[in-house]
This record gives sequence, C-alpha cells and structure tokens, in this order.
Amino acid sequence: VLLLRNRKVFSALGSKCPHYGAPLSKGVLRGERLRCPWHGACFNIRTGDIEEYPSLDCISCFKVTVEDGKVFVTAKKKVLTLSAATENEQHLGLASPVGVAALVCAETLRQEGFTGRIIMATKEKHVPYDKSKLSKEMHLKAEDVYLRKPEFLDAQGIEFWTEKEAVSVDFQKQQVRFMDGSSQKYHQLLIATGSHSSFLKVPGADLQNVCILQTPEDSRKILELATGKNLVIVGASFIGTRLDRASRVPAPARDTNGTSLQPGAAAVLPAWVLAGHSCFHSSTAWNFLMNTETSPFQMLQNKGVKFHMKSELCELKGKDGKVTEAVLANGKKLPADVVVVGIGSTPNSAFLKGTSIARDAKGAILVDLHMQTNVPNVFAAGDVVSFPVALLNGDRSSIHHQQVAEAHGHCAALNMLKKKKELHTVPFFWTTLFGKSIRYAGCGKGYTDTVVKGSLEQQKFLIFYLRDGHVTAAASLNCDPMVSLIAEVLYLGKLISKEEAE
Repeated sequence: VLLLRNRKVFSALGSKCPHYGAPLSKGVLRGERLRCPWHGACFNIRTGDIEEYPSLDCISCFKVTVEDGKVFVTAKKKVLTLSAATENEQHLGLASPVGVAALVCAETLRQEGFTGRIIMATKEKHVPYDKSKLSKEMHLKAEDVYLRKPEFLDAQGIEFWTEKEAVSVDFQKQQVRFMDGSSQKYHQLLIATGSHSSFLKVPGADLQNVCILQTPEDSRKILELATGKNLVIVGASFIGTRLDRASRVPAPARDTNGTSLQPGAAAVLPAWVLAGHSCFHSSTAWNFLMNTETSPFQMLQNKGVKFHMKSELCELKGKDGKVTEAVLANGKKLPADVVVVGIGSTPNSAFLKGTSIARDAKGAILVDLHMQTNVPNVFAAGDVVSFPVALLNGDRSSIHHQQVAEAHGHCAALNMLKKKKELHTVPFFWTTLFGKSIRYAGCGKGYTDTVVKGSLEQQKFLIFYLRDGHVTAAASLNCDPMVSLIAEVLYLGKLISKEEAE
C-alpha cells in the first residue's frame, strides 16, 4: 500500500503500477495526479482512475482515517461500477493488428455507461495483445501477451470478430464490407487499423526467411530461425534494437554473426547480443541517441555490434529459395540465414482509397483533436492517423506508440458520446538496452538544439531537445524518474527554457 499526503489529505492506494509493476513510490506527484516513473501512466490518487496511459487498469484505493494523530488504512479494494446507461446505438470498431486503440475505445464506452452493441473487427486471429513484448520475450505464446482475455470482452458485452478484414466502407450507407463478402452497418465508426511494416524493394526480397516482426507468430518464427544462425536486420532504427530476446541463444551461437542495415546505416551484429525493449518512437530524437558518440551506440558496439554507416542494402541472394547473403551497395557481402525487415511502416488505409475520407500523402487519416474525421460519425485513432500535436504548435504528425493509441481511443469514445473532449496527452516512449533504461517524452521532431546533463561515458544522462528556445522533448538513460517529471511539466503546458534545462 502506498500512503500519500496532498494538502494535508491522506490517500492510500496500490503501490505498483498495473502496467508493468513499477514502484509508484518513485513516481512523480503533482496535486492529485501520480505519474509512473517507468512508462508515464498517470492515476488520480483520490479515485485511482487512469488519467494517462499506457496502463489499461486503475489502481486500487483504500479507506484512510486519522484518529489521535495516527493514520489507519482499511484494505478495501475499490470496486469499479458502470455509470448510468446512455442511449442504445451500435458502435463498430475496425481494429489494427494490435488493436489497443479500438480496445480502449470499447472499454471507455462501457465505463461511461453505453449499453448498446459494440463490435470490434480485426483481420487477425487474436484479441489485442502487447506488441512491445514481441521483441522482449519472443518465446511467449500469443495468449501470454494478450492485453485482455476473450472472457473479459465477453463479460463487457464487446463482440470481437477475428479474421474479419475490412475491404471497403460506404460512408453514405454507414456500412463496412469485409473480405469474406459480409457487411455490417454502424451508427458510429472507429477506424483503428494501425500500420504495417514497409516492404523491401530490392532483388531477393521475396526469398524464404526474410521476415517482419508484426505478430506473435512472427516473433516465435524469428527466434526459432535466428538461434545460432547468421541474422541480418534491415533497419538500424529502433525496431532493429528491439529484438533482444532473439539474442538469448545458447553459447555456441556466439560465433555467428548478424547484420542490421537500412538506407544510410548498416550494422553487423552477433545475433546473441541484439537487444532492446518495448516501443520507443523511432524519431529524430532516437537518431540522436544512436549517434556514434552516445552511450546506446557504444553499448551495442561493446557487445560486438559493428556499424557500417551510410551503407545501403542493394540485393539479397539465396539458394534453393532461401536467403543466404546480403549485398551492400559498396560491394560488401554479408552472410545471412535470416533477414528481419524494420524499415518503417505504412498506414493500413488502402481500403479507404476512393472514398471521401481525408488522408495525407502517406495514407494517414486526418483527424482533429476530437479524433473526428471529415466524415460525420466516423472517428479514427492510433497508428493510422495524423493528428494535431500540441508540442508541434498544432502541426500534424503520426506517432506510432501504444500510449498514444490508447489516448486516442479514450478520446474517440468520449466524443462518440458527445462529451466534446479534446485530446490532451504527452507522448511517452521507453526501452531498455542491456539492462539500461531509456525513457523519452514529448515530441522532438524538428529540434534545433540539445542540452545534455550527466555523463554519456558513464551511461547515466538526461538530454533535453529544444525548438525555438524551449524544451519539447527529453530522453534519459538510467535517470528515472526525470523524464516522467518533465512529461508532467509539459502536460501542464509549462515552458522549459534552455537556461532552465541547463
């Protein structure tokens, strides 16, 4: 139990964050708002309610009494109940492969008292799962990473349709048509179809054992294929460094090599040391962290990683239909038994081509701060959207991360219920390299200056990213809970000048 005092008022609540079990005693408290030190989830200390994701669950609250100068806590778990019912309509959500935006939208509708029909439809065969674990614990079965069990959805009265891919939407008739030929009408629609990994466009890209990391099946397949083999990872941004569990193979594999490549950057890696956790946003800030003079880059090099900067993959060669070699533009040839592609992503919005819904040049659906599209009664959320970002002065951006997708889903649900709620969130990303925690909050896109506190060499530092003289993002290595503190300041709309950062 965590006991807190705010303005002479005591609160008692669960001591660990429901997300990944972080000790909330090391978090950041501002007023009645408690922020997790690891991943930025926020809770109201009076009610235990979620005020910021990625946690899907509230924290337990307990009764506190003060008698004769002594504080007593009664361990009675908070019981969540649905509020009064709202009008009976039909909501349909088209879920992405991960489905977290649609999941939070559906749960929020129920929590807010909506009693009508809710349908979630996905082309996958799984309920929504924690995609970050696909690169952390690659041996796990799909059921081990489910965010909610099917029984939970059943209990909430949420219909979940698997292997049901949407192929078109008739916005005038308010009807979605699926791959199997069936169709479904809706009163309100959430499009949360996510994104898919971009495909290689080089000769040999269609060879066997050229993989992407998108599903639990992909994760287990890569682990099985890569153990003790020559592994090539195409993409030196964060997706490449996330595959740490693929590295945990028996000692004999330590003599094998793997390779990480992308247009502009390539790296040769022993497969057994390839590391990284979770869903850190691949952005300009991550690129700065991976600069050759910073700790994450050196940490990888110290484990046998050899980076070939400004090198491009031009061809994959194979034998008997299976990949055997990666050829670089400079002529260098690298042995490759397995290739994993992580060169960015593309919004899953092709099924909307030819409709009236507004999309940008990359295919991302344009939404406002209510997650509303330009089509009445149609909302969109998650990786598939481009939305106004406060830290970019309202300019649009697509941010691919679980916490942001959850915030989108929550906001969309409230606006489906006519609550006129604007999106208010600070993007929060995290990862771990070889046991060292990296946190990132804000939006560093277009940053023009940095302030570095601490020591890169000692692998303990805090980096501020500045644009127009003010901090818009921060990243840290082994400096918890500093990034959570900065995230809270940014959430409150306060400006941090360069002088204050220094």
